[in-house]
Amino acid sequence: MVLFAIIDILGSIPIILNIKRKGQSVYALKASLVALLILIVFLFSGEAVLKLFNVDIQSFAVAGALIIFIFSLEMILDVEIFRNKGPEGGSSIVPIAFPLIAGPGSFTTLLSLRAEYAAENIIVALVLNILFVYFVLQSTSKIEKIIGEGGIYILRKFFGIILLAIAVKLFTSNIGSLL
Repeated sequence: MVLFAIIDILGSIPIILNIKRKGQSVYALKASLVALLILIVFLFSGEAVLKLFNVDIQSFAVAGALIIFIFSLEMILDVEIFRNKGPEGGSSIVPIAFPLIAGPGSFTTLLSLRAEYAAENIIVALVLNILFVYFVLQSTSKIEKIIGEGGIYILRKFFGIILLAIAVKLFTSNIGSLL
């Protein structure tokens, strides 16, 4: 559920529809597979990068909790704190697979989850989430017609509140080991 909320593919439907309106193609399978590959590579190499900078996973989890907290505020308050400026003429890889699906929020979340869960469980969660991402990317136009802009707005707010609770949980469960 944490990854589902942070990836927030339903909240990204307006962005995806805007990309399609600009005449760019979105290939659901390609975007999903590339995002899954990026996330799995980061899941395993992210910790090595932390060691390179002498940062432990609990410290990163607390920092990740703060980032997730900020993402949740963006979703709840309709403000943009983090800006993902991609190159003009983005495709299924940029900006959909990266940074929309596999971006700073999901990277932080993965390493934060590594502090509490086994890698196998995280990979299963990633695969399930990417399957859902694929389904949504494949069905963006249909989803827009069914849910409508108001429904998408409500989902974004709901997942913002869920993310806020997740950020608090990650922070409180990891700050004790640092103190």
